Amino acid sequence: MSNFVDHIRIFCRSGKGGAGSKHFLRTKFNAHAGPDGGDGGRGGHVILKGNAQLWTLLHLRYFKTVLARDGENGSKNNCSGKDGKDVIIEVPTGTMALDETTGLIEAEILKDGEECIWIRGGRGGLGNSNFKSPTNQAPEYAQPGEPGSEGWKALELKVLADVGLVGFPNAGKSTLLSVLSAARPKIADYAFTTLVPQLGMVPYRDGRSFCIADLPGIIEGAAEGRGLGHRFLRHIERNPVLLFLIPADSPDHKKEFEILIDELRRYNPALLDKEFRIAVSKSDLLDEELRLAIARELPAGIPPIFISSLLHQGLPELKDMLWNALQPGTGA
Repeated sequence: MSNFVDHIRIFCRSGKGGAGSKHFLRTKFNAHAGPDGGDGGRGGHVILKGNAQLWTLLHLRYFKTVLARDGENGSKNNCSGKDGKDVIIEVPTGTMALDETTGLIEAEILKDGEECIWIRGGRGGLGNSNFKSPTNQAPEYAQPGEPGSEGWKALELKVLADVGLVGFPNAGKSTLLSVLSAARPKIADYAFTTLVPQLGMVPYRDGRSFCIADLPGIIEGAAEGRGLGHRFLRHIERNPVLLFLIPADSPDHKKEFEILIDELRRYNPALLDKEFRIAVSKSDLLDEELRLAIARELPAGIPPIFISSLLHQGLPELKDMLWNALQPGTGA
């Protein structure tokens, strides 16, 4: 079983608000001292909290039911009931919370320590002391607490990285990540070696660094769910820079790039507004004439960089190019 879980169904119910109290004060000298019913406590919330130490939703796989506590009822002497205990669900940064029925995004956690009330508990009812007036000095009613909310929800993780590697299966993405960072993704000579996103921190000059994500390979039809389909494509929505990796031994470099672009467009046209960079992998197979021929095939506005992960050729220049895309104007 994979340790990377990026989608979870979960049943949630917030707490019911406590009922207000309908009580009248009676003293030794005054049996009708007036209403003193306290308010009910609010029901417990279901709260999401970002935790940068988490990188998957695996810890929630068997945590299928979330029930917040109900608020306590109000009591005499204007004593309010206690609020119901909140339930805090810790999630990785980059997690979205959705209503499973409507598909609407209800909450989003992007920062470590960020808290968001996902499902609010019901409000507590007012006690009868709140309804006392000159014309009604002995109100015989108090409010019931509001019910909580419940339903099937979904938590969906989108990887947060500075650079996303985009390419067909076996384009060399995992190998590139392994030589640029300390990450050790599985590498083998067959399609879909990478089944889940792999993150690596790439060291740069003067102690700086950036995060790069090796994402499962796209195939034609991914936008319709073929291959790993949407499971892959949603992870690139938060990468500000996309590095297209096209292998030197591709039979048609231009067509491969166009297929990748078309799959992004069909999935979400907004992805085309991101910063694009192109690297031609396995370039140790090429002489200068072939490099020029490949460069002419690819879009003129995005000049490719030729790299070889095996021989570590072009990698310093690649890091400079990516850093300048992430931090324009800061220089190498």
